[in-house]
Amino acid sequence: MLSFITWTVDPDLFHLGPLTVRWYGLMWASAIFAALIVVKKTFEHEHCPEEWSDKLFLYGTIGLIVGARLGHCLFYGAHDDFFYYYRHPIEILYIWEGGLASHGGAIGLLVAMYLYNKNVIKKGYLWILDRLVIGVAIGGAFIRFGNLMNSEIYGGETTLPWGFIFVRAGETVPKHPTQIYEIIYCLITFAVCMWLYWKTNAAKKEGLIFGVFLVGIFFTRFLLEFIKEDQVGFEQGMPLNMGQLLSVPFFLLGFYLIFRKSTKQIAGKLKQS
Repeated sequence: MLSFITWTVDPDLFHLGPLTVRWYGLMWASAIFAALIVVKKTFEHEHCPEEWSDKLFLYGTIGLIVGARLGHCLFYGAHDDFFYYYRHPIEILYIWEGGLASHGGAIGLLVAMYLYNKNVIKKGYLWILDRLVIGVAIGGAFIRFGNLMNSEIYGGETTLPWGFIFVRAGETVPKHPTQIYEIIYCLITFAVCMWLYWKTNAAKKEGLIFGVFLVGIFFTRFLLEFIKEDQVGFEQGMPLNMGQLLSVPFFLLGFYLIFRKSTKQIAGKLKQS
């Protein structure tokens, strides 16, 4: 049995002259591509126009990337300084310096899907979200794999046999590989949402699949943050870190959507009896 895993993976995948292709960038591209394939299958199943998929890719990609970048800059700052980008707003455009936040990406997608529904499909906001999040769940697994290859966003010290020593991050003791934990809950959420869509009538109950996704991703994220190391200096001493504070509105909305659907079902059965 392993006592720990020494993680020394190079975050750079390969080089083409001055161009460096990193695992993280490849995983982001893979996440977007995988999500599009999954949602496109639901569109084909429901005989939606082919152009919907192309426009979904445009709206979704812009919303995700812009939201993730803004989320990192406005929620986490830089150099352990929360207000850094508020004082240097032009540097928000310096995307080559890295920095993307999943909560910002989620907000960006919500805004993008509002515009996508209003300007393209006109089927209903929750209608598109119920289908989009199935793909987003599998996409999240790809992105967390990218975090693992970057040796970033890991947990605190552990004695568990699967602890990782993230050598490239300067660590000398095993830490929780929380990137892998997050990959697992993304895959589980993806499987549950797929089952709800393809094997039940959940797609007819607008908001239900979206609600399950929000709870599966953000409530689990909230709990997992308790064993994560602080991402930025200003989080030290906070009872809840920034990731947890940002997760609360999402999973509360998820519980509401699930509970709302459940109470409607119960009320309907009571009226029939």
